[in-house]
Amino acid sequence: MLSLGLFLKSGVKEGKYHKLDKKPSKSAVISIYRFDPESGQDGPRLDKYEIDLDECGSMVLDVLLKIKNEIDPTLTFRRSCREGICGSCSMNINGVNTLACIKDVELSSSGELVIYPLPHMNVIKDLVCDLSDFYKQLASIKPWLRSDQHPKGGKERLQSDEDRKKLDGLYECVLCACCSTSCPSYWWNGDKYLGPAVLLQAYRWIEDSRDDSQNERLKDLDDAFKLYRCHTIMNCAKACPKGLNPAKAIAGIKAKLSSS
Repeated sequence: MLSLGLFLKSGVKEGKYHKLDKKPSKSAVISIYRFDPESGQDGPRLDKYEIDLDECGSMVLDVLLKIKNEIDPTLTFRRSCREGICGSCSMNINGVNTLACIKDVELSSSGELVIYPLPHMNVIKDLVCDLSDFYKQLASIKPWLRSDQHPKGGKERLQSDEDRKKLDGLYECVLCACCSTSCPSYWWNGDKYLGPAVLLQAYRWIEDSRDDSQNERLKDLDDAFKLYRCHTIMNCAKACPKGLNPAKAIAGIKAKLSSS
């Protein structure tokens, strides 16, 4: 596996250039990061693919699928729902972490689209990153309802409209890791700092009126690295493809700790 730094792309070599036989009226050059540790290749490369945008859908994922289906079947990336719900197709597109399935094709002035995997993550192959540590961190905050109380009548756990609204802006997270991999604190302390995505998930359960483990959850997060490596840089809020604000959630956790 290879660790990719957002500002270390200059080390990527130029790779193959797949040109069209005939120049279409609306063409685009798609530059894609390629790396396959099993091939024995000498480091990563940047392959270029020329495609006809008139024969392709309007989203970046449509472009990737066209390349994989019609030009280069070895291209590897994750995808599933195509609706911005599963978070599978997160990657760095023209320098911005986002979801390929809901990102419009926006070309540079030179008519090019540049696609890299999420920054500062171990790359398994091409645009696929290893998210094992990310999910271990998620599991560590126990992201499920914790209560010893049984709902009345053995049915659903009721919640007031006011309490339910507290979860808006939290439950919508699809765990794509776009925010965490845009955070400098997570780049340098990813082994200890939980990162924006996981802390937003932690706050989602802290704010849930049906959960009885708020004090325990806060105590577990009261750590110099788990929580307080956040320096409110706000990259996370800018990067979230769902328009959420993890920095606000982190501030909410800090506020509850300071008042407890």
